[in-house]
Amino acid sequence: MQEKPEQDTDLFRQSLEGVTPLKATDRIAPIREPRKLIPRNTHSKTLIADTLSDHGASDTPPDEYLGNGLNRMTLRKLRRGEWPPQDSLDLHGLNSDEARRLLVEFLHHATQHGLRCVNVIHGKGWRSEGREGVLKSLTRHWLIQHPQVLAFCAAPQNAGGGGAVWVLLKNR
Repeated sequence: MQEKPEQDTDLFRQSLEGVTPLKATDRIAPIREPRKLIPRNTHSKTLIADTLSDHGASDTPPDEYLGNGLNRMTLRKLRRGEWPPQDSLDLHGLNSDEARRLLVEFLHHATQHGLRCVNVIHGKGWRSEGREGVLKSLTRHWLIQHPQVLAFCAAPQNAGGGGAVWVLLKNR
């Protein structure tokens, strides 16, 4: 049996009896560091070598990656947001060739501008009939191959969740 909206309102008011609201001056607004967005030139004049291969990409991409010789603490810090993403790339709606080319250009641009962490949104692949999304598995496979990628992990829910990865890049 479903309750009527008037009953919900009454119950809510009853549960708030005796509650004292905070004064407006007692509230602390969260301070978030502004994102450092670097304008990207979509028509690059320099040719960027695409050395990433599709060969060996599996249907079940890894949720996270940590480069050889790196401490597990690095991955933990990345997951906790110690390096907030400084730029973002959305690959939704692209075919695999377009996505790979754009990812290579984006990572090149990010490392040239000294960005430490970026967010790559590949989507979850809802139309993949029970399998992982094609772009999801390929993107994560390409990131493992890229020489500037130190680590990556699934983005938190508010930044794309399983449809995105936070990528930690090498310092220049």
